[in-house]
Amino acid sequence: MPTSFLFDGPEDARVTILLAHGAGAPMDSASMNATAKALAAEGFRVARFEFGYMTSRRTEAGKKPPPRADKVMPEFIAAVDDLGPTNGPLIIGGKSMGGRVASMVADSLFEAGRIAGLVCLGYPFHPPAKPETLRTAHLAELKTPTMIFQGTRDEFGSPEEIAGYTLSPAITVQFLEDGDHDLKPRKTLSGFSTADHLKTIATSIDAWAKRIAK
Repeated sequence: MPTSFLFDGPEDARVTILLAHGAGAPMDSASMNATAKALAAEGFRVARFEFGYMTSRRTEAGKKPPPRADKVMPEFIAAVDDLGPTNGPLIIGGKSMGGRVASMVADSLFEAGRIAGLVCLGYPFHPPAKPETLRTAHLAELKTPTMIFQGTRDEFGSPEEIAGYTLSPAITVQFLEDGDHDLKPRKTLSGFSTADHLKTIATSIDAWAKRIAK
């Protein structure tokens, strides 16, 4: 079945970003909506899609648990195929699990000249309270230019933990002050709002994309 997309931003944008959702929330969750709108406001064309298990939750088939990340890798590649040619360079990525799956397919697409980069919003470096169960092996050798945005309160990977990981030099990690796994800060404590962090993400990706996507 062809991939269904949600689009934001100008059709003639210089760069398109293809995003997948996290494990527990759909492509049109409040967090994904806000992220897409912030990126669109920065001039990006944003395409969102859902993995099959999440789409099934909208039907009588009911709620299905997320499959292992490697099981939905073909669905991400199919989404790139179904999106087809874009006006300019394509960047792939996603929220949490969506970004992880994107990172697992990125190099094959990058080496084929199909994408220019990878963006991960809250990478799940390990499950909460299980810092020994790392999901980082492939990140050590990643060749695709990558930006990871991580809240400093993210229970899936703290700045202190990440500092000890072996990550490819192609990866830039940008921390967002007091952000949780959804990158949301406690405004009264941090002085930042979610909108502030989303603006930072959008402007940072814009500057980075101008370097990597000639």
